Amino acid sequence: MRKRIIAGNWKMNKTLPEAVALAKEVVKLSAGADNCEVVICPTFVCLSGVNQVLSGSNVQLGAQDVHFEEKGAFTGKVSCDMLKSVGVKYVIIGHSEQRTYFHETNETVNKKVKAVLKAGLLPIICVGETLAEREADKTEKVVEDHVRGAYAGLSKEDALKTVIAYEPVWAIGTGKTASPEQAQEVHAFIRDLLDKMYDKNVADQIRLQYGGSMKADNAKELLQKPDIDGGLIGGAALKAEDFNGIVRA
Repeated sequence: MRKRIIAGNWKMNKTLPEAVALAKEVVKLSAGADNCEVVICPTFVCLSGVNQVLSGSNVQLGAQDVHFEEKGAFTGKVSCDMLKSVGVKYVIIGHSEQRTYFHETNETVNKKVKAVLKAGLLPIICVGETLAEREADKTEKVVEDHVRGAYAGLSKEDALKTVIAYEPVWAIGTGKTASPEQAQEVHAFIRDLLDKMYDKNVADQIRLQYGGSMKADNAKELLQKPDIDGGLIGGAALKAEDFNGIVRA
């Protein structure tokens, strides 16, 4: 059985005091949710402070991005070792906002995935199509391109340490949500693709999250689908009670 994983991506929100306060609420409300892995991903500057709050709890710490080099003249970037030093376990890689605004490519995603795995961290790899691509009936082509690009050169052993978040770009922060049937269709496609790339055992073990406006009121229906193992949560992760509603679902 794949253990459910709900990860909150706080994006560029919350000062350090606000992040610490939100983390405390998440820890309190998530207590006892043992059938679900809970992850929160604050900004880089809040990671250390939030990690202190999470110590001894069932909530894991995640980062929103990373650079693929170990060190060097890369002003403004953060390495895997830096993330490990402040308690990070998961790293979001290839989020659509990174692709859209900051020139993320399949090649850089692949480099980051390999760097994260080499460092002993766990990648949450984002894939998904824009509205124009969906309307042009290119969803599967785009998703396959993202998945194959991210996993290029990865062994079965490394692939098993990853999580994939399917995020239809048109449903992020728009209030629109893929229907449970639409989401399941793409998740099933991804799992079938992993079977072709590796084997059924690998495909059956990798956890797939839905990342497009999942909320407390639609989480249960989405999570009942056979290939949806969790959520990568944006806006609803910024309020502890809303996020907890998804965790409890």
